[in-house]
Formats: sequence, structure tokens, C-alpha cells
Amino acid sequence: MNDRVSIAFDKGVADVRLNRADKMNALDPAMFEGIAATIAELGAMHGLRAVVLSGEGRAFCAGLDMASMASGGASKDLDIHARTHGLANIFQQVAWGWRELAVPVIAAVHGVAFGGGFQIMSGADIRIVHPGTRMSIMEMKWGLVPDMAGIALWRTLVRDDVLRELTYTNREFTGEEAARLGFATRLSDNPHAEAMALAHEIASRNPHAIRGAKRLYNLAADGDAAAVLDAESVEQALVIRTPNQIEAVMANMQKRAPKFGD
Repeated sequence: MNDRVSIAFDKGVADVRLNRADKMNALDPAMFEGIAATIAELGAMHGLRAVVLSGEGRAFCAGLDMASMASGGASKDLDIHARTHGLANIFQQVAWGWRELAVPVIAAVHGVAFGGGFQIMSGADIRIVHPGTRMSIMEMKWGLVPDMAGIALWRTLVRDDVLRELTYTNREFTGEEAARLGFATRLSDNPHAEAMALAHEIASRNPHAIRGAKRLYNLAADGDAAAVLDAESVEQALVIRTPNQIEAVMANMQKRAPKFGD
């Protein structure tokens, strides 16, 4: 836990919350560092099966804290070309890093998800959104192109022309429209409760099969048919006839809860 992000862990599920409610969880330098550190901590966490990502207070995340950034919170000399976190720079990592976590991430989104907050939401595997949530691809308002890994994430979610329209105009839209377009997986009046229930359901599945499935879906965005077919065979060979896979079969046949190992 740090002063920008909290983690509560129970029965394989990490309840992760952006924790700057007085600023609608806006992104200042400490928030960027806190989110990146949280992703690293989750990546090393023993027994983790699923993550729920949400924001405290009135909003998921209002995007950049422009006052903090303008006052020197981010160095003008920072090299955004530097790949400080694998494929990503730190600004990209706070959104892209959720995609690279081995386990499924479910975003529970309410209030506002603007700019960088929208990108962070988009990094989740699944997005459960309140219908009244206000959203925008905000960068064009400030004369910038979309960043923070947005385009790499959105390309698997919605049509190209939709992305262009929302980017060029930076118009605001609701969670209800986000569900129609493909940004939101589904709508809920209580996104956090529904996300937690789904996370615990996922946590009850063979963890090795879940992780393999996530790797396959991550590959699907870039891999050609041959690469995906080969990866499917590799992942299946890693789980078939293993103790966890046998336990999944036995638990179903015996109509009981499975007991999986890590």
C-alpha cells in the first residue's frame, strides 16, 4: 500500500483503489509512481487470482492533475522515449501494466473517467461501468495526441472510425454509450459490488488455465493465425492432465468447490 493506491487482499482477490478522493483521483506524479508500484507489487503477490480496480470517492479517475503538472510536478526534461517499464514508459505503464499482469483485472468505473483515467480503465480485461459515468478521450482538448497506451488498448475494443471521432472532438460520452460502443463490458448501478462478485467467480477457476487464457487473448491483438494456433497448443499442453486440471474435472463431477494449488 502507498498513499495514492490501497490494496485489500481476500481469498485470491485484490481490491485495488485509487486513493486521492479529494482530487477525484487525478493523476499527479505521486499517483503515477503509486500506480506503477502497485502493479509491480501485484505482479509479485503469491496466491493472486484476480484484481478489481476502482476509485475512491466521487470518481474513478479525472485524468491528469493539470495544476500539479504545470507547476513542475513532471519534469520537462523527462524522456518519454525511455522504456522504463518493459515495453512502456511510466505514463503508459499505469494503463498498459494492467494488461500485462498475469491475472484478470476488472475495472469498476463510476463518476468520471477522463483522459488518463479513461486509459487506465481501458487497461483492464473487463470493465463494469455505471451508466451515468462521464467519459472522454481528452487529450485533444490540450492540443495533444492520445497517449498512456490508449491506442494500443482501444484497437481491440471499438471500431477505428469511432476512435477517430472521439479523439478528434474529445467529446464527452456516458457509460451507457460506452457499453454500446464496446468500451464498457457491461453496465451496473453498483459496479464495485458486481466486479468483486465476478472476481471471486474467476478466482474459483483453475488459476493456470485463467493465466494461459489471458496470455492467448493478449496475443490475439498482434499474432497472425499461425502464431495464435501454435500458442493455443502450447498453453493447453501446459495445463492438460495437471493436478489443477484434474481437480477441475473431479470437482465438477462431484458437485463441490474445487481446491486449486498455485
